[in-house]
Amino acid sequence: MSASPTSLSSEAAANLPRHVAVIMDGNGRWAKSRHLPRIEGHRRGADSAREIIRTAGELGIKYLTLYAFSAENWNRPKDEVDALMKYLVHYLKTETKDLNKNNVRLEVIGQIHRLPDNVQEHLAKSIATLSKNNGLTLIMALSYSSRIEIVEGVRQIAQKVKSGKLDPADITEKVISDHLWTRNVPDPDLLIRTSGEMRVSNFLLWQISYAELVVTPTLWPDFKKPQFIAALEEYAKRNRRFGGV
Repeated sequence: MSASPTSLSSEAAANLPRHVAVIMDGNGRWAKSRHLPRIEGHRRGADSAREIIRTAGELGIKYLTLYAFSAENWNRPKDEVDALMKYLVHYLKTETKDLNKNNVRLEVIGQIHRLPDNVQEHLAKSIATLSKNNGLTLIMALSYSSRIEIVEGVRQIAQKVKSGKLDPADITEKVISDHLWTRNVPDPDLLIRTSGEMRVSNFLLWQISYAELVVTPTLWPDFKKPQFIAALEEYAKRNRRFGGV
């Protein structure tokens, strides 16, 4: 991507993605390069999340999915995971009021039952508080694994077939989509990955089949409004053919 603008061009404003998904990568490397503890990278990453959420809402984007914590992240050192969970609770406590003020609705996808009880409680409170808003829908992917999501969906479909509620001949792409955690959300139009890594890391594998991909070398704590605008400008230049000509 070229130099980052601070406002959208008319072309980009007329071609906004309905749903943007973000793999927020690079917090640890950002901290390490500054000889800071990893949790400081996560704290600064939360600042970026706050700015991108606000910007997405102001621009009129309808859905924003943030890959906040993967199922694989449970394998990280316990002290780091514990710190992340504490910071998540802190974020919910301090940001829900502002999210409500900005008409943001909150949803969560992932193995929520694996999260600590206090995290689940604060998530439930925030979701309830924001449930009547109709601006940006913020989807937080927590303890998320796309493969687990697909496996669970297939199990539900298989059970319906076994009980006679569904004929195998009637299984379509829509049926599968309707059994995923994202069943109430349109597929992403744009997937952004920060930190330059060229992989999708088990994130929304079914849903991003035709998403446009923008990978930036910028580490997540440094990804702010200008970088987000630049990604949207790049998206607006794409010719989305969906397999056609």
